Amino acid sequence: MSIKIFHTSLMLLLASNVSVAKVSQDQAAKLANELTPIGAQVSGNKSGSIPAYSGGLSADEEVDSLTNIYADELPLFTITSKNVKQYQANLSDGQLALFKKYPDTYKMPIYQTHRTAAYPQYVYDKAMANATTTQLVDGGAGLTGFDETVPFALPQNGLEVVWNHVSRYRGGSVERNSALLSVQKNGEFMPVKIRGLMTPPQYLSDGYDGERDENILFYFVEMIKSPTRYTGNVFLVHETIDQLKQPRKAWAYNAGQRRVRRAPQVAYDAPAQGTEGLRTTDQLDMFNGAPDRYNWQLEGKKEVYIPYNAYKMADPTVKYENMVNAGHINQDHTRYELHRVWQVTATLKDDARHVYAKRTFYVDEDSWQIVLADHYDNRGELWRTSEGHSLQFVNAKTTWYVALTHYDLISGRYIANLSNEERNAFEFNSVMGHGNFTTGAIRRLGKL
Repeated sequence: MSIKIFHTSLMLLLASNVSVAKVSQDQAAKLANELTPIGAQVSGNKSGSIPAYSGGLSADEEVDSLTNIYADELPLFTITSKNVKQYQANLSDGQLALFKKYPDTYKMPIYQTHRTAAYPQYVYDKAMANATTTQLVDGGAGLTGFDETVPFALPQNGLEVVWNHVSRYRGGSVERNSALLSVQKNGEFMPVKIRGLMTPPQYLSDGYDGERDENILFYFVEMIKSPTRYTGNVFLVHETIDQLKQPRKAWAYNAGQRRVRRAPQVAYDAPAQGTEGLRTTDQLDMFNGAPDRYNWQLEGKKEVYIPYNAYKMADPTVKYENMVNAGHINQDHTRYELHRVWQVTATLKDDARHVYAKRTFYVDEDSWQIVLADHYDNRGELWRTSEGHSLQFVNAKTTWYVALTHYDLISGRYIANLSNEERNAFEFNSVMGHGNFTTGAIRRLGKL
């Protein structure tokens, strides 16, 4: 990917946006030099264990994104409870807690680092433009001067980093089929099968509606396909850019009552349906929704072993029963690499309520995707820890999760959100219009 092209695009954008610049021209010019267009450091680290960024992976749409291109690679080494102290400087508190709780079974295979994240040129252009125009409003609960994705390629605080995650590019309009596995302490589970539709308004087949879509970040529908006790329940969300000006709009269709109701409770720490209380609503996608209940502290960057290029987690030949174990997923199917991440600490405001009093997020610099999250209770004790296993979808030019895990360190139970057994697990460029995201649409879905 040419740095000269990035530089030319950036200079044109800066010329038209100086009057409302969020950062100076000198700062923004870094996006054409030592930083990628979305703000990652181009250079590798001193030891060479993190390579320089060279453009990531991109390919034609016909390529199978889930084919393991690193299948011949072997782990450089494996972290176990016996040698974990040697590597603890590059691990999160949640990872260390898993080694402590499951010393005989938990391990982390560490592989060569590949910086695979890559995006379409127009995403880079928007990120560079946003760097000089986007600002936080309403105490950070919303944005102004923002276009679709990556508002803060040069973040100045923790809240801006979190907004980059919430608004990151996910490949346009996409349909997903996945399974939520609530795994009991003994390893037993019952999969909850889910179909989801998601799209920013810019990708709607009937076009962007300036009045209707002005404050919409994305539209989202989630329908439960099984088991029977949940079948036909549907959620609809209109996610807003400024949630204080216009709170998230959410509706729920209850198949038993055959009625659509407004669902203001689909937010914050409300238990997520189908998770047996093991995950909050705002843990979907690692973090989502309004950030107004927390103070966000940017701790800086650090090098951490994170789940990455998780092709084994997407292997369709592996059954769910072989993917999960008692206590944690089967770590033989995981892959960890050393990457630079932004570390952000969220502390609950004195006048706010949430089951998590503190949360620590680790955000991949190349994709703005949260890859690790630790959640603390009101006593300050580490309660739950989450991992986002992702890979680069070369057919959609985006990095996204293929699996998520949410571990309860107290109960020994966990959630595994997997998709490798599902048919058509990821369908990018799905045709969706405004009509797919109405109360009438979810009523019809619930009756199918």
